[in-house]
Amino acid sequence: MKLLAIYPSLDIRFVTVVLLAMGLSTPGQAEITSLDSANIDDVLNNAAVSIVNFYADWCRFSQMLHPIFEESSNIVREEFPETKQVVFARVDCDQHSDIAQRYRITKYPTLKMFRNGMMMKREYRGQRSVAAIADFIRQQQVNPVKELQSMEEMNTLDRSKRNIIAYFESKDSENYNTYAKVANILRDDCTFLSAFGDISQAERFSGDNIIYKPVGESIAEMVYLGSLTNFDLTFAWAQDKCVPLVREITFENGEELTEEGIPFLILFHVKEDTQSLEKFQHEVARQLISEKGSINFLHADCEKFRHPLLHIQKTPADCPVIAIDSFRHMYVYPDYKDLNIPGKLRQFVLDLHSGKLHREFHHGPDPTDSTPGQEETGGEAASSPPESSFQKLAPSETRYTILNRGRDEL
Repeated sequence: MKLLAIYPSLDIRFVTVVLLAMGLSTPGQAEITSLDSANIDDVLNNAAVSIVNFYADWCRFSQMLHPIFEESSNIVREEFPETKQVVFARVDCDQHSDIAQRYRITKYPTLKMFRNGMMMKREYRGQRSVAAIADFIRQQQVNPVKELQSMEEMNTLDRSKRNIIAYFESKDSENYNTYAKVANILRDDCTFLSAFGDISQAERFSGDNIIYKPVGESIAEMVYLGSLTNFDLTFAWAQDKCVPLVREITFENGEELTEEGIPFLILFHVKEDTQSLEKFQHEVARQLISEKGSINFLHADCEKFRHPLLHIQKTPADCPVIAIDSFRHMYVYPDYKDLNIPGKLRQFVLDLHSGKLHREFHHGPDPTDSTPGQEETGGEAASSPPESSFQKLAPSETRYTILNRGRDEL
């Protein structure tokens, strides 16, 4: 047992010796801020960019990351000496389990990015090396707002992307500062552009303004009508435009979506079947907009997710198929053809939140339940068995989810 207890320290010594031999480690100079419940909000809210190492001392991989993380901090501090420009911080998740729960930490070590206190959707998943972490922070310092030098550049705008364009009288203004903060947070979701002074004058007939150009040449642009100095309003508007209500899930972004910590409502459809996707998007917007934030609305390619479909007893030939992934079970919507029945899709989601889907999954449909969206009638209707709000899967599938993900620490 004593030998086992000292192995972690040997790991640290080994990594540190290697780094020192490579000239990459300078112990004692690292500026890593230890976060706790008393200081975390103040530290993160006052830093333009923070990278936080959520670790556990007993975790071998956490121990290996410590000297790498510290040396990355040394390098970045030399390049960006302003203390509030970049902060390297750490959280001992054993000592501060409340913080780990707050940020949904399920594995160690986890490196999370924050901008002005707001946690970014995408955690750091690059190589755990000094050079890679330092380079990642350098990339975060690049201004995400491209400045237009002439309005002719608008003619070459990539309309396959979501574009937000702002027209300001001056770059040195509160309006632009608010816009830049929003752009930094949503840099991975939209392309942000701006024009100033004489270049933007023709577009500023009623003052500074921001417009959104959706994907596609034929779709009309949208104008932001709120206060340009109100960050919360500007961010909410831009996020609504940059992050679609129904997003595509792939095997590349599945883990990121999982880390948002809320269940999935998924439409499985053939890639070329845009009509089913449009119908699903319409019904989600019509029936479930109030549930945004409690469940993720997603669509997936039937062919790419052929194997997960088999685990809910479906094949691509059955698509379109709608299902909920609760991270414990998958529940299948009874019949895609019922999608446009008022309240039917909403009831399916409400049944998840109430625990009804879980109960029926294990014990079968409630015989006293009436079909959602169907009026109760006399004895004749009672002679027909009520339709379950999901299709029960085989017992062997009770622990399968779309990504077949586990919950073990690294």
